[in-house]
Amino acid sequence: MKNEIAVDKVAKKILLFRGLKVMLDSDLAELYGVKTKELNKAVRRNKTRFPVDFMFRLTSKEVQNLRFQIGTSSFHGGRRYLSYVFTQEGVAMLSSVLRSQRAVRVNIQIMRAFVRLRELLTVHKDLARRLEALEKKFDTHDAQIKLVFETIRDLMRQPEKPKGRIGFV
Repeated sequence: MKNEIAVDKVAKKILLFRGLKVMLDSDLAELYGVKTKELNKAVRRNKTRFPVDFMFRLTSKEVQNLRFQIGTSSFHGGRRYLSYVFTQEGVAMLSSVLRSQRAVRVNIQIMRAFVRLRELLTVHKDLARRLEALEKKFDTHDAQIKLVFETIRDLMRQPEKPKGRIGFV
């Protein structure tokens, strides 16, 4: 497809809020080729399709933290309202609300990005677990190696010979 969106580009837009991987409404609108206002209007018209585990509004504190992470003075053009964020399930539901061919194509790429991110996290968790096991193993080895060196040092020390008496007994 000529308008295919790179999975890497989509994956960079996936953020972590409240322990969930989500995408901002403005980023989704950009990917779908619609205005953020239009995307949110379509969502409001179909509110029953978006329970809180599919979509939620960021708090002002979360928006402030996001500004610091991104490093911009205004958040996506200085919006009046707090942003909505969509979980993977919410993004999937968006394709049924936005009924264009582009929405379907973009949605497929977004789902691939979420899957790829999940696979990467699984690999990283496995590596982290292995590294932790190695660290524990070497911690016990370090103690044992120290003991070996201390024993060698003790053996290397010349034992003091008792001073003998001078003369005849």
